[in-house]
Amino acid sequence: QVQLVESGGGLVQAGGSLTLSCAASGRTLRDYVSGWFRQARGKEREFVGAINWSSSTRYADSVKGRFTVSRDDAKNTMYLQMNSLKPEDTAVYYCAARQGPLTITTASREYDYWGQGTQVTVSS
Repeated sequence: QVQLVESGGGLVQAGGSLTLSCAASGRTLRDYVSGWFRQARGKEREFVGAINWSSSTRYADSVKGRFTVSRDDAKNTMYLQMNSLKPEDTAVYYCAARQGPLTITTASREYDYWGQGTQVTVSS
């Protein structure tokens, strides 16, 4: 199985940028669909974006054009580049990996492995 560890969260002003990293160990991340989810206080966990083995990506409408998911196979690490951040982007961000069908899905229940999460706070 794969182990995932997020890093890069923090406090940023609205309009700023932040890059999150998800370092994988134990297995090759490229063998999975890997994605980012977020959960704001009092809300359900929601899909942000994901990438598959061929580096095809999919995004939630709320982040499309602002966020970019990428993967560095040499480092076995996935990234979430976040630009033009808004206060409503404030949440705990989780990376996740899906074992099995290599199609990108937005449902959190379809992902098998999760990191511990990293807090992103966007101030207005």
